[in-house]
Amino acid sequence: MELELGSVLEGKVSGITKFGAFVALPEGKSGLVHISEIANTFVSEVSEHVQMGQTVKVKVLGISPEGKINLSMKRAVEAPPAERSAGFRRPQPARSPLPRAAQPTAEAVDPPSTNQDFEDRLKRFMQESDSRIADNRIYADRSRRSRRRG
Repeated sequence: MELELGSVLEGKVSGITKFGAFVALPEGKSGLVHISEIANTFVSEVSEHVQMGQTVKVKVLGISPEGKINLSMKRAVEAPPAERSAGFRRPQPARSPLPRAAQPTAEAVDPPSTNQDFEDRLKRFMQESDSRIADNRIYADRSRRSRRRG
């Protein structure tokens, strides 16, 4: 049986390293399952997911001209529906990334229950932004003038 890209095979884990696992394939060939291709979750230790001699299903991702075979365990089995549809979501930071002075005041933030039109919000944002830029320019001009005099 000839190895082809995309084919799903069964093999035995023949070696475990910190960067992945080597899998013995039919016809005496072997390939590497990189640590990022072992499971659909974060893998810090390969040995927590596979053991020596374990039979695993793998998918052929690539074959280099030198004969190196790249394999994937997570792509060999279909992901559960929840994982496919959810995608990757970054956790939200616990605190605001804005400095304390730049955080909007209670008056500037609309409560989420108001149903304000997008254009109105954009207009108000632009006015506030222009006002802040003007204040910063005035402050910067004052700072420059005071340095020249001294």
